[in-house]
Amino acid sequence: MEYKQTDIEGLYVVEPRVLGDARGYFMEAWKQQEFEEHIGKVSFIQDNESMSSRGVLRGLHYQKGEWSQAKLVRVIKGTVVDVAVDIRRSSPTFGRHYMAELSGENKRQLFIPRGFAHGFLVLSDEAIFAYKVDNVYAPQAEAGIRWDDPQLAIDWPIGNMELLTSEKDMKQPLLRDAWLF
Repeated sequence: MEYKQTDIEGLYVVEPRVLGDARGYFMEAWKQQEFEEHIGKVSFIQDNESMSSRGVLRGLHYQKGEWSQAKLVRVIKGTVVDVAVDIRRSSPTFGRHYMAELSGENKRQLFIPRGFAHGFLVLSDEAIFAYKVDNVYAPQAEAGIRWDDPQLAIDWPIGNMELLTSEKDMKQPLLRDAWLF
């Protein structure tokens, strides 16, 4: 695998080596020792998976304080635009975001450390999104930021797509009013 540090400290793009032939393909999606050598020790404790249709925008989500989570995200089927926003007040890149296209075809993954808000927009008819987390889900620690916060200036590729998001996500605070790390 190739581990590429983005311009935001701690945020990595992971490119697996895919071996393909007429039968299909094989790849190692995660290898603990190699991951720790390039990124550091992260103890993933749970794998999650969601399915969404075209135009679904989930996020920007995170968990507060001791319940925060690091994530390793990827798409098994379909295509999404994935966004991670640095919400670490002491970070020189506070408020900046990184956007990556993740798909079942490119097999690219994104490692998102604790201290980031995260979301994605489905570009394909359907997407199966999978991710590892290093902490349990804690409903009392749920937090989020509006996906369309002008301060973040995320250029979501919505175009003429009909956007589908939850009522909860539409009511998230702006960055200036959000709980921050």
